[in-house]
This record gives sequence, C-alpha cells and structure tokens, in this order.
Amino acid sequence: MGYANSFLTMGERNFPEAAREAGVDGVITVDCPPEEEPGYFEHLEACGVDGILLAAPTTQPERLAMLARRTRGFLYYVSLTGVTGARTALPPELEENLARIRAVSDVPVCVGFGISTPEQAAHVARFADGVVVGSALVERIERAASREAAVTEAASFVASLKAALRS
Repeated sequence: MGYANSFLTMGERNFPEAAREAGVDGVITVDCPPEEEPGYFEHLEACGVDGILLAAPTTQPERLAMLARRTRGFLYYVSLTGVTGARTALPPELEENLARIRAVSDVPVCVGFGISTPEQAAHVARFADGVVVGSALVERIERAASREAAVTEAASFVASLKAALRS
C-alpha cells in the first residue's frame, strides 16, 4: 500500500515488474484512480500483480460498479470519510454500505479505516470478506520502547485479532 509518486517514479512498467520479482501479490495505490494511470494498472495485471482499487461511503453507484469490475483481488472499502486512524466506534451504516457493493458485484470486499480492536474486527468480519487493521497496529509499534518490544506487541495484537476472527 502506498502512493503513486513512490511507485510511478520507477516507471509504470518497471514498478509492476519489480513488484512481481519481489513476490508482491497485490498493490493498493491509494491516490491513483484507474482512469488516471490506465497503463500502470494494465502492467500490474500483465505481471500478475493485483491492482486493488478503493471505494468509500461517498462513492456513487455507477462508479462503485466500475471499481468493482476493474479491481483485482478484492475491493478495499474505506469504511468512513476523513483520515484513517483508530476509532472507538465504526459507522452504523457500514453493513448497509457493503450491501450496496454486493448488489453490483460479487468481488471480495475487505474493509479498512478505523478498525482498531479485536471486537470491531470480529463485527466487520460478519459481513465483509476481509478486515484491514493498520493504524492501530502502527500505534502499538510506535509506542514500544524497543525493537524487540515492538515485535512482541505487534505479534500479540495480531494474535488477539486472529482469535477474535476465529471465534
């Protein structure tokens, strides 16, 4: 996951090839809609790297259908408007918004933005195909007193997320 300027600096052909050689399965280029760099997404696909697109609560139905058709691997659904970060509560309309996506596509949908606890992850997993937890993990790593503590804290948090998803 990253920004277009970081990836496209290498070139729209070179980055997908380097990603494939590194064993990358998919790339989320958060600031690059498919209309902006069609060659980039074509090269990702040609290299066997999924170009994963994003949708948000404000995405209009026609665009949602297009994104669902053009994404590869899964559609990343940004659960809320605004900036990413851990939240104490998720949007109440989240399940309804995923139903809108499912009405236009059967592509797998992973939900991210704001998910910060094992309980929230388990709740989202009831109606999504995947759960993305980023900021809450990064926060734990940043708070750690040492590299070893960061690894321990990250592993413990991920284990708690996995346990909640399996229960």
